[in-house]
Amino acid sequence: MTLRRRLVPSVLLLVLLAAGPAAKAAAPEPEGYRLDDYQSGTPLTVEGRAALDTAAARRLWDDHAAIFIDVLPAPRRPDNLAPGAIWAPVPRRDIPGSTWLPEVGRGALSEPIEAWFRSSLERISGGNKAAALVFYCRGDCWMSWNATKRALAWGYTGAQWYRDGTDGWEAAELPLAEASMPEAMPR
Repeated sequence: MTLRRRLVPSVLLLVLLAAGPAAKAAAPEPEGYRLDDYQSGTPLTVEGRAALDTAAARRLWDDHAAIFIDVLPAPRRPDNLAPGAIWAPVPRRDIPGSTWLPEVGRGALSEPIEAWFRSSLERISGGNKAAALVFYCRGDCWMSWNATKRALAWGYTGAQWYRDGTDGWEAAELPLAEASMPEAMPR
């Protein structure tokens, strides 16, 4: 065996080890919406459009060049909690200035949630379907992918997906703020 034949597998192994997590394959884009297992490996694209990385999302945020939309679901009171028991969910912290639209990232939306999502997008975009909208939740979260895909299907051509969400934002030591639950959200 030549020296070259012995070195190639070793060099390839070193390259893969040095690449770390980025070397793992991303999930392929499904044709429809993701319906379950929302916190798992996601694609690098939505409808063929590359996801934003943290640097790109930060530029948009710094320049006030996009509307940031957090789609992480709201915490729900546990079913087995006694009726009079105190329940204090951990507050949601998101990218400052974001609009929080919980529940709109699920794969299947109820009619009231879908109508609320549509009207919320109309309101926050000012009716401009080309407005830059950045959807996110946590890192590797299919809910933000679903919400972006749905907005694109509804004609919001400026919809973008920030794949790393608040996990990536926090890891970059960027500011987070406590989110406020929307008042008009259907139950």
